[in-house]
Amino acid sequence: MRPAIVTGAARGIGRACARRLAEEGAQVLVVDQDREAGAAAVADLGSAGFEAALFAADLSRPEAADEVVEACVSAFGGVEILINNAGIAPRADFFEVSAADFDRVMAINLRAPFLLTQAAARRMREQGRGGAVVNISSINAVLNGPQSLSYCVSKGGLNQLTRNCAIALAPWNIRVNAVGPGTIVTEMAASFGLTGEGARAPLERTPLGRLGLPEEIASVAAFLASHGAAFVTGQTVYADGGRLGLNYSLPVSEPVGRS
Repeated sequence: MRPAIVTGAARGIGRACARRLAEEGAQVLVVDQDREAGAAAVADLGSAGFEAALFAADLSRPEAADEVVEACVSAFGGVEILINNAGIAPRADFFEVSAADFDRVMAINLRAPFLLTQAAARRMREQGRGGAVVNISSINAVLNGPQSLSYCVSKGGLNQLTRNCAIALAPWNIRVNAVGPGTIVTEMAASFGLTGEGARAPLERTPLGRLGLPEEIASVAAFLASHGAAFVTGQTVYADGGRLGLNYSLPVSEPVGRS
């Protein structure tokens, strides 16, 4: 069995990734700041006969990366897969984004994946069996989103982090890739008003004519983490229903205060 870490695994894409990896034989460390929701995810996996453990962590703390990896080693004896899924996406007008707001998004969405990859890769290097890292990015790595400056910048950085880590870790057969979801039916999308009645805008820009499901992103992530993708590294695979093929984003919003 392959020990795996999935961050932000209490709900949405992260939870779907944890389930998919477990179905493919992985032992899964569910990492989430929400202890109660994380425990529910672990209980769900356990009731299905899968091996899972919970580690509650605030990934904005730099030291959390080493703690997460050590928790996986303690629970399962090592680490072979890391899914960097945890992320936040606060919305704010350009002039309302404070330094603290910007830094927190970068800490969770970009610095944490770097530190987790670094910590996990050290263990993978010691184990001598290679490994796989999959970063959950976004189409907003390349598309702008209204009132989402910090989020978009963090995801653009995550794509570049993916490429750099892939080259740095290739000598130890540690592969690093990313998945770039389009609009997926998750709590985050709902908080943006992009589900239900608010789905019209993304649907009009998605050639396949529907929103994606967390399980569909998990399928791509699981492939990239699998031995079937043994010759794939440094790539961002977009699972967006064809959205990027249209080469445009959401309509321009009217900036607050424009006269």
